[in-house]
Amino acid sequence: MEFTLELLNQLFTAVVQLLLQPFYYVGIALIVLQYRRQIILERKLFHTRLHSIIHESWRMLLWGWAGGITASLLMAFIGASLSMESIYMLWVVSLLLMLFRVRFLCLAYSVGILGILHTLITWFPTLREQTAVHWLIDPLDRIQMPSLLAVVGILHFVEAILIRLQGQRLASPIVMEGKRGKLVGGYQLQGFWSIPLFLLMPTAGGTLHLPWTPLFAIGEHTIASGGGWGFIALPAVIGFTELTRTRLPADKIRRSSSLLLLYACVIILSAFVSYYWSPLIGAASLLTILLHETLVLQSKHAESGLSQLFVHDERGMKVLAVLPNSGAAELGLLPGEIIHKVNNVPVLTKQELHQAMELNSAFCRLEVINLAGHSKFVSKAIYAGDHHQLGIIFSPDSETKDYIADNKPLHFLDFLWRKR
Repeated sequence: MEFTLELLNQLFTAVVQLLLQPFYYVGIALIVLQYRRQIILERKLFHTRLHSIIHESWRMLLWGWAGGITASLLMAFIGASLSMESIYMLWVVSLLLMLFRVRFLCLAYSVGILGILHTLITWFPTLREQTAVHWLIDPLDRIQMPSLLAVVGILHFVEAILIRLQGQRLASPIVMEGKRGKLVGGYQLQGFWSIPLFLLMPTAGGTLHLPWTPLFAIGEHTIASGGGWGFIALPAVIGFTELTRTRLPADKIRRSSSLLLLYACVIILSAFVSYYWSPLIGAASLLTILLHETLVLQSKHAESGLSQLFVHDERGMKVLAVLPNSGAAELGLLPGEIIHKVNNVPVLTKQELHQAMELNSAFCRLEVINLAGHSKFVSKAIYAGDHHQLGIIFSPDSETKDYIADNKPLHFLDFLWRKR
């Protein structure tokens, strides 16, 4: 009972510490701005929106706390030794990197860079004598890299799970320029979460005594007589963003989350190895960055070797997306399916679609070629106020005007006003 009360007291103190940190709110603000940009893009491309910034923001917060609690529980058995100066250094480096690419906000890059700098100080001890920059050298020299590497691995483990659970719901249809300048449909797969981490760390004045021994509390970090454990709050942002024009969103998400889970396992293993053999810290830090970049390049390479999925063909009109709570959603239509006939009339263009729907203004019968290549028949009564295309967003055609530049990287200012 005494342990439970002290644990709750320490956690409450850590939550207050988190809520007082400006970096927590900076992360939330950046995510909300990205969702705002996503909705602006949906309105520009399709004159409607598929997501709500309020709903997405609340989901981001709730799932972020769920992910943060999960990561904190996992780290409780690993242990950590971080200071507030380490947290400040992480966020400063992350924000600087984000000025070049938004995806560099990921802790894999900032932790990797800090680990490389820490290794350089270890290799060249004369750097410690540079009094002019001791304010930078000293914190880098004291930083506990195995703990940070473990945090990166655990966060990516949680990210892989969140992507698998939430990624498809956060997918946005887009129109982009394909090969030879032809416009093709695709999906922007993205999701961001603000993760509150509560890390157990050994401290001489700690009053919490654990019934277990964290793995990183062995050797030099063993709690001395009279010492204990305390919590430190670390606000983090995790997320992913990818473009696909060759796969269904669900297929792309399964593939991405599986690769990310493998990445997380490798980084966690490297954290343990570097903890017991410190000369490998530099290699593990470099590996953290290189493997993350490999995931990005592998995704682009996989896209280049497949044919475009969201383009019309001689069978009919390819469905790019379905509006939530629309007639098409009620009929169970899915992205990637083909509208072959409307009211028994073959359709290849939007004009033919509208003409076929006008044959019966009160009822609509569709012949659809599903993802397996088989025909299915669905029908629905049409009421006043229904979407003129039953809520179907079709792949682009010759009349499509708005599109985005393919694979153009996002910069910091994109959060504020980029619309294309």
